[in-house]
Amino acid sequence: MALVSEFLGQLSLNVAHEPLYPTVVPARDFDPDRDAARIETAIKTKGVDEQTIIDVLTKRSYSQRREIAFAYEKRAKKDMITALKAALSGNLETVILGLMKSTSQYDASEIRGSIKGLGTDEETLIEILCSRSNDELVEIKKVYSDLFKKDLAKDVAGDTSGNFAKLLLALVDTKRDEPSAIVDYEKIDADARALYDAGVKIKGTDVNTWISIMSQRSVPHLRKVFDKYKSYSPYDMQESIVKEVKGDLQKSFLVLVQCFENKQLYFAKKLNEAMKGKGAKEKIVTRIIVSRCEVDLKKICSEYKGTFGQSLQQTITEHTKGDYQKAMLSLCGPDQ
Repeated sequence: MALVSEFLGQLSLNVAHEPLYPTVVPARDFDPDRDAARIETAIKTKGVDEQTIIDVLTKRSYSQRREIAFAYEKRAKKDMITALKAALSGNLETVILGLMKSTSQYDASEIRGSIKGLGTDEETLIEILCSRSNDELVEIKKVYSDLFKKDLAKDVAGDTSGNFAKLLLALVDTKRDEPSAIVDYEKIDADARALYDAGVKIKGTDVNTWISIMSQRSVPHLRKVFDKYKSYSPYDMQESIVKEVKGDLQKSFLVLVQCFENKQLYFAKKLNEAMKGKGAKEKIVTRIIVSRCEVDLKKICSEYKGTFGQSLQQTITEHTKGDYQKAMLSLCGPDQ
C-alpha cells in the first residue's frame, strides 16, 4: 500500500542544471488546509467530485501536494493517497496517484513497473533511462533504493542482456562529464573519428566505443561531436545507428541521440506518435505529461506546435475524453 509517509517522507528537490520550463508551478496564496478540506469534500461527495480533485492537484506543485496530503491526514485521520485510490479509477486514478510522487519517485516507480513481474516493458525502460539527465539519474537511483530497497543497476542487469544491458548500465552508472566552458576541439574531433572508426568505417560495429562516448561525454560536447561526425561519415549519427545496430540497442541509441540534440522535440514526437489514429496510447501520454509537467512540458508544448502545426492541447482534446482529458489539459496549461 503506497502510504503518504512512504512517498512523501523525503522531499527531494530535483537538482537540475538544465533550465526548467514547467507548466505546473507553485500556486500563489496557497493554503494546504483549505485544499485538504476541498479534497475531503470531493471524495465524500456521492459519485465523487472529480473536477475539484483535478482542479486542486493539477494546479499545485509536488511540494504543495505533499503539504495538502499532510493536512488531509491531520484533518480526516486518513491517508490521502489511499482515499484517492479508493475514490478514483482508470486513467484519472493513474494520473492523480502519479502526481502524488515527486518527479524522481515517479520515474523510479515507472522503471520498477517496467521490470517487475513477467517480461520487460523495454519501451518505458529505454524512454526513461535514455532521456534523463545525469543529475536526474543520480536522483532516480537514490529514490529507487529508498522506495524499493533494491539496487537499480542490479535490477536492470537482471532484466536485460547483451549490448542493450551494457548501454543501460553505463547510463545508470552516471559517469557523464559535466558541461565545460572550454570547447575541446581536439577531443571533439577524436570522438567523432572514433564513432566513425567503430561503426560505419568497419565491417560490424565496435559497440563498446559507442557506449563509452555516448554515456560519458557531456551533452554540449556530444552535439559538437555529431556535427563533426558528418565530415567523416556519409551518414549522420542517427542514420549510422539505424545501419549499424538493431532491436532495443538501436532504439536506445536513437533516443539518446535525439535527446542530446533536442530532448523536448523527442518528447513532442513521442506524444504525437501516441495519439495517431483513433484514441490514444494513454499510458505513454500520461507518463510523459506527468513526468515532465514540473520539468520542461512548456517547451515540449512549443516544440509540438512548431513541428505539427497544431497545439498539444488540441491533439489531446481530439484523442482523449472525460476526466482524463480534463486532467491532461490542466497539466499542459493554456494553449500558448
